[in-house]
Amino acid sequence: MAGREEQDALLELLNSTPVVNGVVQDQFAEPEAARSWQQAHGGIGGADELRNLVQARDALQDVVRGSRPVTSLAPILKDVTSHPQLSSAGVSWELDAPAERRMAVEAVMAWSALQEAMPGRLRPCANPECRRFLIDRSKTNKGRWCSMAVCGNRMKARRHYQRTRDGAAE
Repeated sequence: MAGREEQDALLELLNSTPVVNGVVQDQFAEPEAARSWQQAHGGIGGADELRNLVQARDALQDVVRGSRPVTSLAPILKDVTSHPQLSSAGVSWELDAPAERRMAVEAVMAWSALQEAMPGRLRPCANPECRRFLIDRSKTNKGRWCSMAVCGNRMKARRHYQRTRDGAAE
């Protein structure tokens, strides 16, 4: 099962293409920023690793949004194996994937573990102009916004404006 750290890294990856001033930005477009992100998250920072990571990010974004089937993640996991490791703590599983695909595979594995542990909790922001995602960790599972301060407030203000405008037109 993916821990909080893996979940947070997955969310960061999914949220690496935000809309800024109405334009989609790719935070991995700048090579140095991409390399820094990769290395901060356990990667080697290479171009092949980034290419695989972006492929996984784009596929996962579409899967979470429901615009691509889960089977679109299969190529990322091709030829990946897992081997049991015994220790005094019990059995753990060690992933065997090429170094340049490890981060992409780990992202898919974190998504899978999150789906299993917290089904339906990873979802796109309810603001149609936003490309960010959220993991709803609330007890009620009613979170809708990537950020209440930004998208939540914006959407509530928009609904209020619409109600008052519609009320004045009558």
